[in-house]
Amino acid sequence: MIAAQGLTRPQVRSRAARQGGQTLRAPFSLRCGALLIDYILLTAVVVFGTLIARMLGGGARSAGNSAETAGILLAIVLAVINLGILPGLTGRTLGKWSTGLRIENNDGSQIGIGRALLRHLVGYPLSFAFFGLGFLLAAVTVRGRGLHDIIAGTIVVREGS
Repeated sequence: MIAAQGLTRPQVRSRAARQGGQTLRAPFSLRCGALLIDYILLTAVVVFGTLIARMLGGGARSAGNSAETAGILLAIVLAVINLGILPGLTGRTLGKWSTGLRIENNDGSQIGIGRALLRHLVGYPLSFAFFGLGFLLAAVTVRGRGLHDIIAGTIVVREGS
């Protein structure tokens, strides 16, 4: 009908799924699942490092202490990669990739590493600080944006099928 009137639809820059020109917001349950996957992966690294440290003698020996420290340092490096670099370059953390979600700027463009770090290293702690209510905003707002999304100017959307 629009084409019949000689009007054309504006080009959509986003690769996210669209329905009638609107971005399909990510369901809250999928967002929770993606966050859970991200944190399970990071916690598994710390747990594995601690297990190795305990097998090597725990804090009583230097080998056990250094293994635990190495596990914590590895978890920090993986957190920066998974929560900053990957979303900045691809729009996805490992959890969002596995659930078919993408983080975008409000205009549909890629968020970049700086905005991803702002979202995850400043926005997430603030969302947790208010008893998790910052995350629950995503369940009740029209566009499905949590406090961390509002702070960083981002939105989480479903990928096209």
